[in-house]
Amino acid sequence: MTGMTIRKVGAIGMVACLGALMAEAADWPGYRGPLGTGHSPEKIRSSWPAEGPKVLWRVPSRGGFSSFAVAGGRAACLELRDINGVDQEAVVVRDAGTGKELWVHALGTMKINDGGDAGTDDNKGGDGPRSSPAIAGGRVYAMSAKLVLVCLDGASGKEVWRHDLLKEFGGKNISWQSAQSPVVDGDVVLVAGGGSGQSLLAFDAATGAVRWKGFDETMTHSTPLVTEIHGQRQAVFFLKSGLLSVDVKTGAELWRYAFPFAVSTAITPVVSGDVVYCSAGYGVGAGAARITREGGSWKASEIYRKAGNKPLANHWSTPVLFDGHLFGMFQFKEYGTGPVKCVDVKTGEVKWEKNGFGPGHVIGVDRHVLALSDTGELVLIEAATGIYKEVARADVLPGKCWTTPVVAGGRVFARSASEAVCLDVTVQGAGR
Repeated sequence: MTGMTIRKVGAIGMVACLGALMAEAADWPGYRGPLGTGHSPEKIRSSWPAEGPKVLWRVPSRGGFSSFAVAGGRAACLELRDINGVDQEAVVVRDAGTGKELWVHALGTMKINDGGDAGTDDNKGGDGPRSSPAIAGGRVYAMSAKLVLVCLDGASGKEVWRHDLLKEFGGKNISWQSAQSPVVDGDVVLVAGGGSGQSLLAFDAATGAVRWKGFDETMTHSTPLVTEIHGQRQAVFFLKSGLLSVDVKTGAELWRYAFPFAVSTAITPVVSGDVVYCSAGYGVGAGAARITREGGSWKASEIYRKAGNKPLANHWSTPVLFDGHLFGMFQFKEYGTGPVKCVDVKTGEVKWEKNGFGPGHVIGVDRHVLALSDTGELVLIEAATGIYKEVARADVLPGKCWTTPVVAGGRVFARSASEAVCLDVTVQGAGR
């Protein structure tokens, strides 16, 4: 049943005032937000009632660790769905204002770890899709665990184009299957996962035609970052060999930073000016390089390398940057207990840490860090470098939360392996 679209009755149907608010507010169009940095440009309410922010909607959302993309009044993620008696990955698109399901598009089956052996004793299981979709130009882009990339019409769910990287480009999947999310930059879609000579790929967002391809690299679970360094727009891929930066338009290599690999690499690189940070679990640890450019010559020079699971391993949670400091969940398999830390990106020095979060995820919003713990607590933390300053906390979700919370239109969209929730964090007097 791969490629089936299940259409729901009715259109998006948002009321006029809600539509106006959504139009004025910022979208979160894909994994890591509008700029790929994990930051939202919005302002949110920092004073929450004792019971937490108001719940606008809550729905079942089964399986996996896909996060929401929110744009144009739609909220999209990947879930496990029983379709004709078979569990499949599926793109699920909802009305962002009400949570009403608009359509479902099946992507096919995937290997599921039924053992559920990762997590706290009372919070196991939940395996399923790990990739997050992107919304751009009225279309939804998604990558399956088996490296099938699809472009879908945002209103109907009808398939516009697709590419099977394993069959068409000699791709080879990795352990646990892919968790990479597609990155849409202007009119191109960037992914890794092809075979020799075509392991990095750029597709035309409208037609699916290949814009460029190249390299003989082994992909990881990491989603690439599109950024600008020394005036050059570039895509930084975190691969088994380390970091590889290419010209977004042509795919030409700019620079490399060799970095160790062991078992799995998952975070997206973080850029602070001319410094690029990366990290992995399984004893690898963290490192940072300074990128220099002289004419057409680029170079990555290592600033520091801190091996081991402490102090700076990021298992799969990418930290966010404020004022030259990384804020995030620096830990490896410390389920239910692992800390959030503040780290100087240029030195690797830990400024402070606070236990009790586990391997969840963080984003940056309104000079704060918004953290979702692996047990479903949403915590707002001031982005202060001197000391941990908790501003608000609420228990918002049951089940395992290895997903990234997002902010769009004055709302927090978050999900666990069993439910999805939308919370009102609109600043008072801002239209609600």
